[in-house]
Amino acid sequence: MAQVNDRATTGGAIDSRKGFALAVLCAAMFLDALDTSVVGVALPSIQEDLGLSNTSLQWVVSAYTVAFGGFLLFGGRAADLLGRRRTFLIAMGLFAAASLAGSLVSEGPLLVASRIVKGIAAAFTAPAALSIITTTYREGAERNRAIAIYGATAASGYSLGLVLSGLLTTADWRLVFFVPSVLAAAVMIATPFALKADRPSGERRSYDAGGTILVTAGALLLVFGLVQIPHDGLFSATALLPLGGAVLLLILFVVVENRHPDPAVPLRLFRSWTRSSANVLALAFASSSIGWAFAATLYLQEFLGHSALRTGIELLPYGLTVVVVANFVTGRLVSAIGIRSVAVLGMTAQTLGIGLWIAVGTDARYALILMPGLILHGIGNGLTFSTMNIAGVSGVKNEEQGIASGMIIASFQIGSGIGAAAISGVLTAATNGTSDAARVDGFQVSFLTAAIFGVVGILISWLGLRTSTPKAAAPATEARPEAAASPTPS
Repeated sequence: MAQVNDRATTGGAIDSRKGFALAVLCAAMFLDALDTSVVGVALPSIQEDLGLSNTSLQWVVSAYTVAFGGFLLFGGRAADLLGRRRTFLIAMGLFAAASLAGSLVSEGPLLVASRIVKGIAAAFTAPAALSIITTTYREGAERNRAIAIYGATAASGYSLGLVLSGLLTTADWRLVFFVPSVLAAAVMIATPFALKADRPSGERRSYDAGGTILVTAGALLLVFGLVQIPHDGLFSATALLPLGGAVLLLILFVVVENRHPDPAVPLRLFRSWTRSSANVLALAFASSSIGWAFAATLYLQEFLGHSALRTGIELLPYGLTVVVVANFVTGRLVSAIGIRSVAVLGMTAQTLGIGLWIAVGTDARYALILMPGLILHGIGNGLTFSTMNIAGVSGVKNEEQGIASGMIIASFQIGSGIGAAAISGVLTAATNGTSDAARVDGFQVSFLTAAIFGVVGILISWLGLRTSTPKAAAPATEARPEAAASPTPS
């Protein structure tokens, strides 16, 4: 497997050689998260320079999201079948090339195409990177610490993307695409030095092409339909037809997987109550957090009239809190009190933080309401994001770590689409008029809806995740097949 051959350190500490590998993998996660937010501030400049319509401009953002979410399970399985380092390296090269192409285009369709390619590349790097971590670090305190650091980079990438976009756009919007291409190239160059070559583990009897096509097409249609809801409405043809098609394809996918001797997505992975609950938690967590972010950005920019750069700076306490908590608290806390307790604490803090935003008014009241809410939300996010990743890959066989990683990330992406769609619909329905008071009412109901998603996450954490404190286990390569198929909480 792609790993650094060192002895496990005690207390969850990470030695320097494994640290170099982790830094490279985290840099890739940072870029994946960065690309979800860094384009936002540059959109007006892109529209003016390339002469894009509002619909085309929407797809500069949505193309990445749809491709990323749609290809995640395919990317995770590819990492298992082709080798994790190989998959990671090729996808990172594709990411760098697509980003560079985006900085050079002169037409809107070419920019959208580059975003699609970047999304596909990210769908391969993300599960490959997470599965390298889970097969490199011993299950228990060491892995918990590594996954917590990995999770922190996602939050920092998203938050810094909001600020970095404003700074780069003041010079030239093309830098928003060029700078990530340079960073991706650096990651690609460092990869052979940081990660050893690996060979796919386990004997593959056949390749499930049908299942792969069905799950990829179904996921693409599902994410596409969710992305369309905020723009065209839930009952529009552009939303209902893809969503209906996704349901049919995914049902057919389950039928095919049940009959295939070597399925693309082994359904036995869902027999673990904790692992299944972690994926459902990812849906609720993302629906709450990303739904809040959707409404919060609109409140700060469109209602209060703050610039995109100022909005990014105002949201920084959230991102910085996530980084601190995930880096220095989460891994140790999971090892001390267990996954369920940390997830419940995290979702409770996140929900309370979002709940403070229900009190927003016609003025910012930043220090009194918004900043405390951001910090509480950041604490909860930092605790929960890494914890659900730990739960989602715990006890999985080495040769299935890629698909398990892809599943948990895909659940998060789908939850993001659900949250944005739900909050967008609620905001429209709850805003009765154009007065400031009416608009504030709409935002308050939107934040309440995001908080309700958070309450659902608390219940899932309490009822679904295991209660025992995770103990240091053998490396993933030594995990017994029957452990992954156990119907009991793992």
